[in-house]
Amino acid sequence: MSKAAVTALYREIPYEGTGRLLRYYREVIVPEFMKTYGYTTPMAVPRLEKIVVNVGLGEAVEDPRRLDIAAQDLALITGQKPQIRRARKSVAGFHLRKGMPIGLRVTLRKYRMYDFLDRLINVALPRVRDFRGVSRNSFDGRGNYNMGLSEHTVFPEIDPDKVQFVFGMDIAIVTTAETDQEAMRLLEAFGFPFERE
Repeated sequence: MSKAAVTALYREIPYEGTGRLLRYYREVIVPEFMKTYGYTTPMAVPRLEKIVVNVGLGEAVEDPRRLDIAAQDLALITGQKPQIRRARKSVAGFHLRKGMPIGLRVTLRKYRMYDFLDRLINVALPRVRDFRGVSRNSFDGRGNYNMGLSEHTVFPEIDPDKVQFVFGMDIAIVTTAETDQEAMRLLEAFGFPFERE
């Protein structure tokens, strides 16, 4: 598939975001945090900065078509064209040469970020098999949260009958919070399903 054809394909994907979670943040979370935690201005309230979705596809070394298939599925899930990630150095044991495409990355901001988080919390995570909540220990010490999904088929945009192969993804939620406790309070306010203590 040519680069022009791929670009045309991604332009056809409509963006139909609701902005529901963003409105909830502005109208409910910000005033509540200012009252409860004593923030003096709405800009001091922690907020989401971006969400980065990474997909590692080591199998793409043997079968390059897998990268195209995964890119199409990831574009459906996120509503944005993924960026191809290439190997930084050669590793003979994995038959990997520097510059070979081995993964995909999408950085979501603003409306798409909030809509993705809304679908993640309310649709995708409840569909995970044996789901008991996400770990409270996955913060990085600077107010950012990292989690992984083993199957991309939990998202409603993916038709299970048309799936050619299943891949996992890493999701990094970057916030402006200065501590992990602030970030956890923010994600809990959004309804993030943390496991019970």
